[in-house]
Amino acid sequence: MAKVKSFEEESRKRKKNAAERQKESDREYARHKTMRLIRILLILAILIGAAVYFYVRYRGKIYVGYDVISSVERTKVDGAKDVKLGNSILTYSRDGAHSLDVKGVMTWNQSFEIQDIQLATCQNVCAICGYNGHEIFVQSSDSQLGQIQTNLPIKNLAVSATGRVTAVLEDSKVMWLNTYEPGGQNIYEGQFHMSQSGYPCAISLSPNGNLLAVSFLFVEEGNVVSNVAFYNYGPVGDNQSDQLVSAFTYRDMIVPEIHFMTNGAAFAVADNRLMFYSGEQVPTTKKEHILDREIKAVYYDQNYVGLIFASDRADAKYVLRIYNAAGENVAERYFDMDYLGVFFEQGTYTLYSATECYIYTMAGGCKYEGKFDKNVTLMVPTETPYRYRIVTDSSIDLIQLN
Repeated sequence: MAKVKSFEEESRKRKKNAAERQKESDREYARHKTMRLIRILLILAILIGAAVYFYVRYRGKIYVGYDVISSVERTKVDGAKDVKLGNSILTYSRDGAHSLDVKGVMTWNQSFEIQDIQLATCQNVCAICGYNGHEIFVQSSDSQLGQIQTNLPIKNLAVSATGRVTAVLEDSKVMWLNTYEPGGQNIYEGQFHMSQSGYPCAISLSPNGNLLAVSFLFVEEGNVVSNVAFYNYGPVGDNQSDQLVSAFTYRDMIVPEIHFMTNGAAFAVADNRLMFYSGEQVPTTKKEHILDREIKAVYYDQNYVGLIFASDRADAKYVLRIYNAAGENVAERYFDMDYLGVFFEQGTYTLYSATECYIYTMAGGCKYEGKFDKNVTLMVPTETPYRYRIVTDSSIDLIQLN
């Protein structure tokens, strides 16, 4: 019996010792896990702190000049114009058009003879025709997408990022709004009598080509009336008469411009009002602003709309007002420069002329004010912050602010 009892006691001791060793092991593992977590959190805090530090420095940095990173020679014919087309540069004149990529290499060249050029762009796609002409050239920044032939004279056109084109065609007292695929297939036709619907003075296609916006102008009992109509080319529009999904009437005003910012955001500019719309299927009004002075120019991208007005102050020629896609006025700037263009990027906006450039944050801070070494025809941003391409008559220069 004594031996059995001794064996049981020894067994209990071994079990107790094993339990204590396991508890100690668990405590050691917990301490190791805690220290590892603390180290990870400390490293994350250091990384976040460094990121915040460099972000604050980046946001607060003021640039005083620029370096030319690379330069490509070019020859530009008299009367030619340069515009941004995606990441490429589109140059067009009465004799033709061509596209240059980021390295200055020509990706396509299209010859034609057009006296009164009509140009529509959307992202990296453009459509070119002549006013009263019958042929539309559809191009992307990389390639030629197709040609469209019409049997009636073209008065206006719009293009989507897919290459779909809508053209306003005139036929006596009837206007046609015909939509084509880039290969020339006529996929939608719309007939409008000017005495009933009015004259389509502005059109725009959404980037995906699903929505068409049209501004109609007509006279009713001696008063000017504008109708802004949205047509849906998808299944939602198929269930509506003439694909019409929404329309808005504006009395005593002309709406000469309408544009899509994204597939679900559009805006229209009247002579005394700025209107924003939202909706990818059935657009509705989002916000309106009454304008108190004459508009000189309109600039926009997928995030912002910029309107330039004649200044109401003696110390400046112009004032730029910037609105976001929600229709909110987010920035304003008075300036004297004889501007060539405005563009927006990464919380900043850039004003430039042939000889100088100004970059400001939406909050009003100045990032850069300086002059160009050459006369510039076009300035475009790149994917790298504060690195730009400046186009002149003789070169395309890649510059980096410093």
